[in-house]
Amino acid sequence: MNPAASQNRALALDALRGLAILAMLLSGQLPFNENALPAWMYHAQEPPPLFQWDGHLPGISWVDLVFPFFLFAMGAAFPLALARRLENKTSPGKLILLVVERGFLLGFFALFVQAIRPYTLSHHPSSSTWLTALAGFFIFFPILARLPEPWSLAAKLGIRSAGWLAAIGFCACVTYPDGSGFKLERSDIIIIVLTNMAVFGSLVWMLTRNHLVMRLGVLGIIFAIRLSNLPQPVDGWVHDFWCLSPLPWLYQLYYLQYLCIVIPGTIAGDLILAWTRQTMLPPGLTMPCRWSLARYLLLTLTLVALVLGLLIGLKSRWLPGTVLLGFGLCFIGWVLLQKPLNDTERLYQKLFHWAIYWLVLGLIFEPYEGGIKKDHPTLSYYFVTSGLAICVFIGFSILIDVFPLKRWLRLLIDNGQNPMIAYAGINNFITPVLALAGGSTLLSHWATTPWRGFWKGVLITLLMAMTVSFLTRRKIFWRT
Repeated sequence: MNPAASQNRALALDALRGLAILAMLLSGQLPFNENALPAWMYHAQEPPPLFQWDGHLPGISWVDLVFPFFLFAMGAAFPLALARRLENKTSPGKLILLVVERGFLLGFFALFVQAIRPYTLSHHPSSSTWLTALAGFFIFFPILARLPEPWSLAAKLGIRSAGWLAAIGFCACVTYPDGSGFKLERSDIIIIVLTNMAVFGSLVWMLTRNHLVMRLGVLGIIFAIRLSNLPQPVDGWVHDFWCLSPLPWLYQLYYLQYLCIVIPGTIAGDLILAWTRQTMLPPGLTMPCRWSLARYLLLTLTLVALVLGLLIGLKSRWLPGTVLLGFGLCFIGWVLLQKPLNDTERLYQKLFHWAIYWLVLGLIFEPYEGGIKKDHPTLSYYFVTSGLAICVFIGFSILIDVFPLKRWLRLLIDNGQNPMIAYAGINNFITPVLALAGGSTLLSHWATTPWRGFWKGVLITLLMAMTVSFLTRRKIFWRT
């Protein structure tokens, strides 16, 4: 395998992240009215027809996988990005500053992306609302876009300053339907959680990068704090610590429970990083022998069956059969991954062993807290979704490296490399453009049935995905 091929594992990680972000966008475009789809197409705790949160309703749907998959991919990317900087002699102090800078940019993104959304600006958007939302979207580019290296420092500072001044001016002048202006409390909770994970997840990996046991110890501490406060808080200093927050709009200890997904991601990232170093073979050498394509196909089908089987079984509450099916498929996967013939197959074997561990742990915790739930997240949810994320990652890796089908996954990969443009653009670029061009009216008149509403959502998501792919291929990235 040549050096370029060693980047394929990062492409599989990009594909996982791309799947998560596009599925997240699609879930927000589904019909939430009398033309609702079946319950398994929505968050399990917010089923149709009322879409009211029910914290006693157990189970997960495909929509409930997208956020943990994104978190897992974020955690897996920490070793790949931070280790490279450490190897380039970046001092720990400077690296911490870079982590804090990333947290600051994500915190700003969480505030500004919520501030510029059309339906935040107005309950009944007009042409001026759509144009304002578009302007807000384009303000992101001078602030977040990676500027070309050859550009002078003065040019870069000028562009950044212009973007920040425009953002500050927007926030100073904007007025919302309730008559209020910009508020720190008005933010995107998903990005706020990602901000906390980007900072604390990076710091945890940096402090424990050579000590796996210590990292698992950190996970144990988070685990213990979580058990002391949820599902029922216990009075005492741990609960007081849980409630303490100097910046409640940005940080709450409650958010750190998602490290139970990010830390498993960092463990996978360490294995991927080690693999990339092992497979840097000199030019002229080819990949060692490998398993047959039939074996890889059977392994891929086993991974697909494991994801779908657990998803359907846990949502339908067929618990004994689902657990037995999960354990059986884990055993089949374990057998198929015996006797690896090269470094890539050894990576799959190690990753799947961790997937088995997280899945078994999550399934054993399933009865606790009234069954697996995304909202409020249960211990079972953290670990089951971490195991499933590994399964999807291995599946993407096989499709990219073995069969190979990279070009069929190009859209996922491109969006996984530029997820924040996709996240902001679905509401602040595609929707306004369609509304101003009259496309939204046409689509609304056509989408008169539940499944037409679904295909409308697919079309809008696909338009956003293609836009991001266009920007990614032209090396236009946002730094978050």
